[in-house]
Amino acid sequence: MKTYLDFETRIAELEGKIAELKSLATEGDDDVSIDEEIAQLEKKADRALAELYAKLDAWQKTQVARHPERPHCIDYINGLITDFTPLAGDRKFAEDLAIVGGPGRFRGRPVMVIGQEKGHDIETRKARNFGMARPEGYRKAVRLMDMAERFGLPVISFVDTAGAYPGIGAEERGQAEAIARSTERCLTLGVPMVSLIIGEGGSGGAIAIATANKVLMLEHSVYSVISPEGAASILWRDPAKAPEAAKALKLTAQDLQKLGVIDEIIPEAVGGAHRAREKTVKDAGDAIHRALLPLVHMSPEEVRRHRRDKFLAIGRNL
Repeated sequence: MKTYLDFETRIAELEGKIAELKSLATEGDDDVSIDEEIAQLEKKADRALAELYAKLDAWQKTQVARHPERPHCIDYINGLITDFTPLAGDRKFAEDLAIVGGPGRFRGRPVMVIGQEKGHDIETRKARNFGMARPEGYRKAVRLMDMAERFGLPVISFVDTAGAYPGIGAEERGQAEAIARSTERCLTLGVPMVSLIIGEGGSGGAIAIATANKVLMLEHSVYSVISPEGAASILWRDPAKAPEAAKALKLTAQDLQKLGVIDEIIPEAVGGAHRAREKTVKDAGDAIHRALLPLVHMSPEEVRRHRRDKFLAIGRNL
């Protein structure tokens, strides 16, 4: 059963009618054909969906980025990475299932993969803390980046988190320091790094594994210093003003490309990535390949300089 967002009411009604007619067609009299009516409704639904998604605002894009059926990190790993070997633990405190990572092959090339996984049902979401990593998750990411540099493996990261976990235990174990160390390690890596924001890129929790040579975003993903709800609570003391905050935050892929924060936008299927999961994964793989290709021939110093220059240039040409 499809999950529809608040602003997709019209689409839900049309697709519901189509489903009813198809059910009647299979159960009804063979002499009565309603194929033409179904075809007309399908065209109407497709047209309505295209018109709706052509003019999404920032808050609607935020909702699409959070869609529960959107492909998650593990979907991209399964679709793009062969011989993947997941590694666990930060060698200091514990394993954090919100961060998935390990070596594998991307189109025949050995790589290190790091990503944030939200989970796909209530049990896996609880186990993975809804993709919100604790300090040990970021320390595991640093461990994997150290390993990648030691063996000369390019790093590919998949970003999808509302933010780092803000719980008391996480703060007691040095959450801010762990995020800072992970961000610093991204900047000092002597191997190429490509990051793809596949859903939410929330605050320092995202930046910790997204400070890359090339930062890519899916068309309807978001990337921001704070969630719209968080910004609304701070600025207006009213979470209901989240749509207004989303617009002000400039968190869409289109806004961020203009600002120079990201390098490329990967188009999604009409209606969002969740409506064409396999195609989205394939298109993401093509974009990662294009981004990685010119970087793999650079020396470690050239890779570091490329990354440093990219981030120093943000905001300078506005």
